[in-house]
Amino acid sequence: MARRERARTPRHSISRTQIASTAARLMAQDGLTDMALAKRKAVRQLGLPEDVDLPDNAEVETELRLYQALYQGDTQPAILRQLRQEAARIMHLLQDFHPYLTGSVLDGTAGEFSTIDLLLFADSAKEVEIFLLDRNMDFEHEEPRNDKAEAVLQLSPPQAEINLIICPPQFERHNFKHRDGRSREKVRLEGLTRMLTP
Repeated sequence: MARRERARTPRHSISRTQIASTAARLMAQDGLTDMALAKRKAVRQLGLPEDVDLPDNAEVETELRLYQALYQGDTQPAILRQLRQEAARIMHLLQDFHPYLTGSVLDGTAGEFSTIDLLLFADSAKEVEIFLLDRNMDFEHEEPRNDKAEAVLQLSPPQAEINLIICPPQFERHNFKHRDGRSREKVRLEGLTRMLTP
């Protein structure tokens, strides 16, 4: 019995915080944006079994903020501001589609490799496609990761990649959630403008 307990010790010796910390470092340094993928890579990097108890996304986000404050404090705030300025520019252009900023650029954890996520609300994704084509803006179709989204169009302007997540108008007041069940914050252009005001 004692031997079995000793054999089990290594797989439980690494805490959830250490997994979250490693996942956060991978996101900050390597540009991973998918937390689930970052956690899986962290588990492999730490040599842990696949069935180890994983931290939730909120724990990884906490560690990511800590990492950025400790190791990217000289650069990350400026990058975040640039991304928010680019988001505001695109939101102004797309104001007919009731754009909202969401994701890491809103919550403050965005870094050098982050994508700007914008929620748009239109009767049809074709409306948005035609709007972009009329302005010679190139885009690619991406797979929607939310069952409320009709389509996801990815723009690649000079500043950053931008995901336009297009939903039917009836979902504009819907409370979107992260995969772990937490509410996904979103803000209109007016709110973002206030965030950018010194």
